[in-house]
Amino acid sequence: MTEHRPEVADVFRAHEKDFLARWGNVLSPQQRKAFNDISDCRTAALGGHIDECDQCGHRVISYNSCRNRNCPKCQAAARAEWLAERSAELLPVEQYFHVVFTLPQEIAALALQNGREIYNLLFRSSSETLLKIAADPKHLGASIGFLAVLHTWGQNLHLHPHLHCVVPGGGISPDGLRWIDCRKSFFLPVKVLSRLFRKKFLLYLKKAFRKGKLRFHGELEALARPSAFEAFCQRVGQKEWVVYAKPPFGGPEQTLKYLARYTHRVAISNRRIVSLEDGRVTFTLRDYADGNKTKTMTLEAVEFIRRFLVHVVPRGFVRIRHFGFLANRSRKEKLALCRALLASQCAVACSSLTSENASSDAAAEERNRCPVCKIGRLLLVETVLADPFRGSSALIGQDTS
Repeated sequence: MTEHRPEVADVFRAHEKDFLARWGNVLSPQQRKAFNDISDCRTAALGGHIDECDQCGHRVISYNSCRNRNCPKCQAAARAEWLAERSAELLPVEQYFHVVFTLPQEIAALALQNGREIYNLLFRSSSETLLKIAADPKHLGASIGFLAVLHTWGQNLHLHPHLHCVVPGGGISPDGLRWIDCRKSFFLPVKVLSRLFRKKFLLYLKKAFRKGKLRFHGELEALARPSAFEAFCQRVGQKEWVVYAKPPFGGPEQTLKYLARYTHRVAISNRRIVSLEDGRVTFTLRDYADGNKTKTMTLEAVEFIRRFLVHVVPRGFVRIRHFGFLANRSRKEKLALCRALLASQCAVACSSLTSENASSDAAAEERNRCPVCKIGRLLLVETVLADPFRGSSALIGQDTS
């Protein structure tokens, strides 16, 4: 029998009392919901169903998924659905580029208490920077489109907000009559992007402060004074902010594969957890400062849970957004124009989607096959009801709206 490897849910269930005793009073409703959902995912608490083989009578109990977007187990279906929609939007260009905008640690500290505001400013300043520099005739001189994905974690689970932008290698000319290609393996100068990104973010951050949109508690309380906040902005404004342009990863087919493994990530996947012993969690990480080597790190279970839940974003916050000619309000018309200018249809993306759907259908058929006789199909014979009182005691006194 294969040994069960520990998962995030195992850590949550095993150390729930210790964690809630220490941090329960400061959890947001969204963090508490994520904690409860991940703990109960694919257990009897959420109900499920019983399937029976139509040949040998073997029965299998399957419990329901929580479908929480922070759950390591529940991202595959959401990712497949999202990719099916995105595949139709890929353009037949030779290369797609990947640009990463990272906030300095001083700003990341503000996000602990002002997540929605800071992350919205990150999206706004990054997108405006890309659109403005790309439109400059000294660089590309074109109107571009891209999608941006927010990640808030580093390999050690500390808060590390950064935005991954995936950009087709070119754009629409100012007169709308031609497609302008990027130079081979080069998109836009990162130093120029970095300086404008820093300038825009700090401008919007100061506006948010003046409008009273930022909160400062605990160690950050001193920043509530205007003079202290201005000094803070000056300090971070003197630092170099990291904007990184990764090597292009080819055309539409390569882009689809890249997005498939990247867009619906959570803070840590179950496969990275090595052990859960004596109240400590050991997991793997990549040390980018040491040649990208794979190493292990061990944390107290309560601290592991705290770090994981830091990355639960506010309710309704959109982690994946589209800009330029991919913006929602004009995407259909602008993509039609792009394809007309490129004088081609997105054949590669469509063929990729077809093959991926075929693979999904084959996988579904295999899942329905009886694991015992290998001949029969599993058919639904009974429904298991969820626990009607699930999470009620843990949610007492919490705002669940």
